[in-house]
Amino acid sequence: MGAPSRRVDMSVDLAGVRLPNPMMTASGCAANGREMHRFFDVSQLGAFVTKSVKLDPVSGRGTPRMAETPSGMLNSIGLQGPGVTAFVEKDLAWLHSIGARVVVSIAGSTASEFGRVARAVVRSPYASAVAGIEVNISCPNVANRGLVFACDPGSAHKVMTLVREEVPRGLPMLAKLSPDVTDIVDIADVVLKAGAHGLTMINTTLGMAIDTDRLRPHLVAATGGLSGPAIRPMAVRAIWQVAGAMRAGRIRTAPIVGAGGVRHGVDALELVAAGAAAVQVGTAAFNDPTAPHRVGVELEQLVAERGFDRLADVVGIAHERFSP
Repeated sequence: MGAPSRRVDMSVDLAGVRLPNPMMTASGCAANGREMHRFFDVSQLGAFVTKSVKLDPVSGRGTPRMAETPSGMLNSIGLQGPGVTAFVEKDLAWLHSIGARVVVSIAGSTASEFGRVARAVVRSPYASAVAGIEVNISCPNVANRGLVFACDPGSAHKVMTLVREEVPRGLPMLAKLSPDVTDIVDIADVVLKAGAHGLTMINTTLGMAIDTDRLRPHLVAATGGLSGPAIRPMAVRAIWQVAGAMRAGRIRTAPIVGAGGVRHGVDALELVAAGAAAVQVGTAAFNDPTAPHRVGVELEQLVAERGFDRLADVVGIAHERFSP
């Protein structure tokens, strides 16, 4: 796809931080940048989203921990990583050196761990590269029988409150929400009231696959997170519902970062029209490492073809054009 036929302002206001374009990686699908940088300059993205980092090193789950499914993929990696100290000294330092804008995804086994990880990131020598903190509350709370933080309003509120105390004013804090809840609008309301400046929707949804030759689960953990095109309708629905609640004044208005099954520019456009101000590309990068950048080029072309001069004018437009 060539250059757009008209100039489009693709910039995004992410809760006060200006990004040159809406494209981001999705956490966990591009490591911490070096591998993807071999295919294109990751500093060209609106922001690079890191793999979720925890306080201490995590070896992750045993194998097999990935499985293909129709139009998707299951994974149960287990948030493998080197811990926040090594992340800051090696990965964040490198991202800072190439001029990338970085959204650091943080995770924790307890609410207090989230706060400690955030503190280490924002107080590091490379904090000037950080354009936001994405709080991955879609991971299990080991202090509460393994219940996922994002599925429990009280736990979600506590995490966001503790992280907010560590994040300096002016640095956006995004809550990454799980689709595996009864009403995602309720959870969005809780985290926004707790101080989140924006939302990332959606994380993977829980799924499972059976090996029909061996008649046992494919994954060593039995269940895993389903990602890829199969979940895009869920992402569109979640964004639509939360953006609609914001437009109706039922919850506070905040930017939404859309994620879930984006492979092409038209997929990104669908999330934007539903209400997403920015878009993350994840699973598609395993097949095409240039996908986060390529999708952005395609999205700009599509916005131009539809006669818009600014991406911001397309955000949530489907709500305006819908008459139930």
